[in-house]
Parts: sequence; structure tokens; C-alpha cells
Amino acid sequence: MSSVATLFEVDSMTAGYARPVVGPVSLRLGGGEVLGIVGPNGCGKSTLLAALTGSARIFSGRIDKRPGLRISLQQQQAPAIEGIPFNGAELLALTGASAEGLPPWLESRLAERLDRLSGGQLQFLYLWACLQAPADVVLLDEPTNNLDPEGVAFLEAALRQRTDDGSGLLVVSHDTRFIDAVCDRTGALG
Repeated sequence: MSSVATLFEVDSMTAGYARPVVGPVSLRLGGGEVLGIVGPNGCGKSTLLAALTGSARIFSGRIDKRPGLRISLQQQQAPAIEGIPFNGAELLALTGASAEGLPPWLESRLAERLDRLSGGQLQFLYLWACLQAPADVVLLDEPTNNLDPEGVAFLEAALRQRTDDGSGLLVVSHDTRFIDAVCDRTGALG
């Protein structure tokens, strides 16, 4: 029996929307752990995260979550923001995230509207907001999408330097090299 407190456990779960998309899947995430799930596009990685947040249907099996568990989710598809007068500093404030530690190439652009940032800058800002939000579990869905090599390197360093506050991280990606670089344990779908 592990001495790490369990944040959630998935037991033989099959999940999807109108029909099953992924499963059966079993996994456990403990406090302080970074768990990576790799798999090709279309294998159900995003659906697994959707099941954990309650936005996908569970057809069989179960998810047991610690009572009061707070989840922060970075989705693969960023929400549409065109024409919305919202800037990076406001996004961080809304999510309870701190700008401390942001890379200089993004920190200097926090006062700009989100729809004026590049795809990579916006992706990194969403990632940062999720990572810094007050949550017990952070779910990252294909976090390296739209990031240039400098952004990926900065994200890797940020994930490796996380302090052990008892939170856990579940990262899903088709990028095996990234998963191997940042995760304590890995699994595969598809």
C-alpha cells in the first residue's frame, strides 16, 4: 500500500459520449505525482479527461475522487476569444493564478488582449493559468500543441520544478519524448 494520498482512482472505466470511446481504463493518481498517458490522436485521451471532469458519459466502471477535489483542466482546443476584450492579466486573476515565474516573452504581453497573442503565447498562458490555479489535480491535454521549442523547454522546466504541495498532475499527449521528460509514471492508450 502506497503512503501517497490518493487523489482519484479510475477502475475499469469505459467512457464516451453517444457511444464508448475509451476503455476499459484503470489508473490512480496520488498527491505529488505527475502521471503521463501517451497514445495516438483519436485513441480517447481527451475523453478520459472529460470523464474525470464529468463532461463525458461513463458506460461502465467507476471513478473515485477524494471528497472536495478541485480540478483544473487545460483543454486541447482553446475557447474562442476573437473580439472579447480580455487580457492575460485578467485571465490569470480570474483563475487565481500568479504571473510569477512566467517567461519574459509572455510576461511582457500580459496587458494585451488575448486575441492579439500568437497561438503559442495563448497556449502557454492557458497552461500557466491551469498550472497556477488553486487545484488539487491539474489535467493537461496535449500541452505542447502550438508551442515552439522554447515554450516546450520552459514548460518542461516548470513541470520539473513544481513544489510538492500535495497536488497531482495528469498529462495526456501523443508526444512520448515530452511525457518521458516530465512524468514520474506513464501509461498508454490505443
